[in-house]
Amino acid sequence: MTIQLLILAVLSLRYSKLKNEYFSMSKFPIAKKINKELSTHGDTRIDPYYWMNEREDPEVIDYLNKENEYTTSVLKHTEKFQEDLFHEMKNRIKEDDSSVPYKANGYFYYSRYEKGMEYALNCRKRNSLEEAEEIMVNQNHRAKGHDYYSLGGLAISDDNKIVAIGEDVVSRRIYKIQFKSLETDQMLDDVLENTTGSVTWAADNKTMFYSQKDETLRSYKIFRHVLGTSQAEDVLVFHEEDTTFNTFVYRTKSKKFIIIGSGSTLSAEYRYVEAANPEGEFTMFQTREDEHEYGVAHYDGYWYVSTNWNAKNFRLMKTPEGATSKENWVDVIAHREDVLLEDLEIFNDYLVLGERQDGLTKLRIIPWDGSEEHYIKFNDPAYMVYSSVNRDYDTQILRYGYTSMTTPSSVFDYNMETREQELLKQQEVIGGYDVSKYESKRFMATARDGKKVPISLVYKKELKNPEGNPMLLYAYGSYGYSIDPGFSSTRLTLLDRGFVFAIAHIRGSQTLGRAWYDDGKMMNKKNTFFDFIDCAEFLIAKKYTSTKQLYAMGGSAGGLLMGAIINYRPELWNGIVAAVPFVDVVTTMLDESIPLTTGEFDEWGNPKEEEAYHYIKSYSPYDNVEAKDYPNMLVTTGLHDSQVQYWEPAKWVAKLRDVKTDAKTLLMKTNMEAGHGGASGRFEGLKETALEYAFIFDLEGIEK
Repeated sequence: MTIQLLILAVLSLRYSKLKNEYFSMSKFPIAKKINKELSTHGDTRIDPYYWMNEREDPEVIDYLNKENEYTTSVLKHTEKFQEDLFHEMKNRIKEDDSSVPYKANGYFYYSRYEKGMEYALNCRKRNSLEEAEEIMVNQNHRAKGHDYYSLGGLAISDDNKIVAIGEDVVSRRIYKIQFKSLETDQMLDDVLENTTGSVTWAADNKTMFYSQKDETLRSYKIFRHVLGTSQAEDVLVFHEEDTTFNTFVYRTKSKKFIIIGSGSTLSAEYRYVEAANPEGEFTMFQTREDEHEYGVAHYDGYWYVSTNWNAKNFRLMKTPEGATSKENWVDVIAHREDVLLEDLEIFNDYLVLGERQDGLTKLRIIPWDGSEEHYIKFNDPAYMVYSSVNRDYDTQILRYGYTSMTTPSSVFDYNMETREQELLKQQEVIGGYDVSKYESKRFMATARDGKKVPISLVYKKELKNPEGNPMLLYAYGSYGYSIDPGFSSTRLTLLDRGFVFAIAHIRGSQTLGRAWYDDGKMMNKKNTFFDFIDCAEFLIAKKYTSTKQLYAMGGSAGGLLMGAIINYRPELWNGIVAAVPFVDVVTTMLDESIPLTTGEFDEWGNPKEEEAYHYIKSYSPYDNVEAKDYPNMLVTTGLHDSQVQYWEPAKWVAKLRDVKTDAKTLLMKTNMEAGHGGASGRFEGLKETALEYAFIFDLEGIEK
């Protein structure tokens, strides 16, 4: 054989090997099938991927790793772009940023970041901001050696000497609480395991209350702990035995009472004890009733009660300290059909209400002396405003936060008497941000049943194409949680490449009041999906986008939304990003051992009831995958997700791969270290965003 032929043979073998490696990497994984019959109400479902419900099974881990390898291979040509996107988004964030200090019990508290660090330092200064800084917790030090770290809460004793620190290093939202002396800077011996992350101090600086979780991660017990004793000695003061309820504990703003609350989707109950008498018996405030939700605040001898008792949108009532049962309550703010009462802040001279009207949040200032009340005015067409940290009663100053789709997050001090305000801090966008170059709009789309659905959107003016732009449409639509139109510096990465970003304020949220939520849950859940589809068609008709350039994104219950809309209208979307999606609704809601299931029967319905079973099955994304074309998709999950178990998206992707009739991209990325919220740290999460954006940009043909 000549040298030339030998070289050709070697090259041919090398090429063949490389080609085989490429095709083996680019071929998607095929999950094995083990059919499992699941029978309920005489109806049998066959689940071939039920076997994935074993987190410790090596075959499960192997499958998830293969999906990750496949995703990496398919998006390999975007890796440099992903890195560029990550740095672009990171470089807009001020690395040495800090929060606005607030004063509490003689100290100014704030958090700050140092350059290059993923986590914050929690600090304070005594009496004045000119005093020496005291670092209570350096989260960067606490996070060392852990793939994941989350600070659940800090709670400081009344004498300012001890801080309780709640931490999760697994991403299952189970926190260990430890204690630190702020005088000696030394950790104490006390350790509280399996908690929700924070304690509530009594007035004696040694007694505290905390909540523990059961095996389904439901907060179900409240314990009393005395500093210097072991957790085994802690006293159980309340056990919530109803599996549809979660329990919690807090201290009133007045500091006079410790409150134990217990709540489900549609009901609440509270009991209280004086903080100066932590070993006393808790007194019932008002016993739970079906579909009665209420919350309590204390001020100057009275309890103030936010309640939906004969008031769908809630009203504010009050009652004397010694007469808390419902028959003693009297109106302070009557119920209104067109205004949802969401929040309240009490001061010596003013009552401040957080309200929602026509889909927008508002702050209402009411003097106690009966003089003229007013609302703080804002000019953006779509925005979000909220009461911030207000610890003092005796002040004319209200601290509030404000943001819009074009206005970076801002903190103001507002003088309720003079109506003057001071901007204390606005989120700084490094590299410059010119608000005049961007435009925000708000529309009301008509849904198929005639309801008007708000849409908030933003885009860069000079890139707005009258014939349509690429658009990312986002929504959530569950639990009454409203996605308000706020600013995002990472979103500029989309807008500066010609994208329109839109939020559909669909039913299932409370954007238009409590009825808006009721009309998007239980046996009305499909309204959530149809609203989103109808908003998309409205935006296409308005020529803000087209089906070839329309992308949708949602996470968790918003991932359920993504799963439903691709089953109903797969041709409407060019690409879908479904983050930690809740897609196997029937199976999960039938399994009460899974975290969150029992507490959510009032949200989705209980499939052990036949009518609810068939309704849920009719929209459950996993159960309705069909042999048809689907859009391009990226699905993300976390192995340790406590809210939506990893096997839901894993099974869903496997089933889609098996039956869909198109050759479009379908990818799944599992974070093997994280849970529901993704990677911890303020920068690591941007890598996940960069992956999502790169996926969308790749479909749109954007390469830089």
